[in-house]
Amino acid sequence: MASITGLDIQEMVKHWLQTPMNSYHGSNYGCDPKALLQNPQSIGVADAFLKKLKKDLPVLAILPANSVNLYSVPNGVDRLDIFIEVAGTALQIQGNS
Repeated sequence: MASITGLDIQEMVKHWLQTPMNSYHGSNYGCDPKALLQNPQSIGVADAFLKKLKKDLPVLAILPANSVNLYSVPNGVDRLDIFIEVAGTALQIQGNS
């Protein structure tokens, strides 16, 4: 019996990040990274983004609490690089410029 490794989970998250929302017929699987931009932090957009990730990838439920995080790093004067961290490995969210 094969088991799911941390690398498998990272690949699943990479796939989710690269899949536009609603691109599978009959499913809203995927993400919309531009929804994270131009919103006040207080409205909970990041929490909703992570909630959708966990809904689309139920395998993330086996990870301990705080194993999936979203954070940004300033890059220059007018840019933020947004990362999602899964089990200690950070993946940059593309398309957020």
